[in-house]
Amino acid sequence: MKDKTTISDTASSRPVPAARGGRPRRRKLTFDRVTFFLAFLGLPVAIFVIFVLYPFAQAIFWAMTNWRGFSPDYDFIGLDNFVKMFQDDVFLKALRNVALLAAFVPLVTLTLALGVAVAITLGGPSKGPVRGIKGASFYRIVSFFPYVVPAIIVGLIWAQMYDPNAGLVNGILSGLGLDGFKEFAWLGEQATAMPALMFVIVWGLVGFYAVLFIAAIKGVPAELYEAARIDGAGRFRMTISVTLPAIRDSVQTAYIYLGIAALDAFVYVQAMLPGGGPNNSTLTISQRLFNVAFAKQQFGLATAMGVVLAVVTLVFAALVFAVNRLTGGGESEGRKEARGLKARRAVAKGGAQ
Repeated sequence: MKDKTTISDTASSRPVPAARGGRPRRRKLTFDRVTFFLAFLGLPVAIFVIFVLYPFAQAIFWAMTNWRGFSPDYDFIGLDNFVKMFQDDVFLKALRNVALLAAFVPLVTLTLALGVAVAITLGGPSKGPVRGIKGASFYRIVSFFPYVVPAIIVGLIWAQMYDPNAGLVNGILSGLGLDGFKEFAWLGEQATAMPALMFVIVWGLVGFYAVLFIAAIKGVPAELYEAARIDGAGRFRMTISVTLPAIRDSVQTAYIYLGIAALDAFVYVQAMLPGGGPNNSTLTISQRLFNVAFAKQQFGLATAMGVVLAVVTLVFAALVFAVNRLTGGGESEGRKEARGLKARRAVAKGGAQ
């Protein structure tokens, strides 16, 4: 009788699902929960709708009008602006240029930034704990300095450095005995205008992302590097097999931000090549948009170009997310490796005892 009572009491103490199918009963909406959701969910969503979604919807509307910008009068013309835009050879050239920038600038910038970050954080002695090189703080400051300078100043400085007659670039090359570059117009030749522009953008942004990757690498568990070193992995192998998988989410985020900056690139291009370069070789969509709006006063058409640029940016971000997901990346893999390593060590210690 005693045993039956104990079993019954134990069974009655088990949690019984309140709803069918084992679903838990919904929690009541208390004042604390309501205020929490209003403060941390309702307010951000409201701000996002008011300042992001509504202006974008308004831009789509104005893109379907012939509004001239300085008059309240306009006519609704449907998709005529989009048809006209994709029949414009200059706009199509600008679209190809921004696609070229989005393809090369993030790739080159992140490759250099990762190289600098890995050298600073993992380039120390090959014996003992894994640590960075001496004077790492100095190198971080030096690499970050170009990002502190405003982009417009960077563009103006490099425009003077590329000057064919008195520029520092041609002066250095001529001093090295390369007389062919004595009066070479880097920004005046169609073959070199775009590479010269890309170099300036990379130079201005690589330091920031190097510092970003340094912070990400410092968050990687030291046990992973110690295990890799015990297994005989060198610095390059540790970078490929440990560092990159562990900071992959940071690389993805940086790639998206860099892609957005490259798709725009208005400040750099406007400072160095306000006319779009020789034969529009460096013209960007934002430059074309600016000229159509303020020089030709076709704000409806310019707004349509802005809508297309926004869509291209969203597609770029979606592609980066898709590639990262398809290749199985993420910081979770680094965490899994760390947990697996700790588990193996715990098992080894237990066996030794």
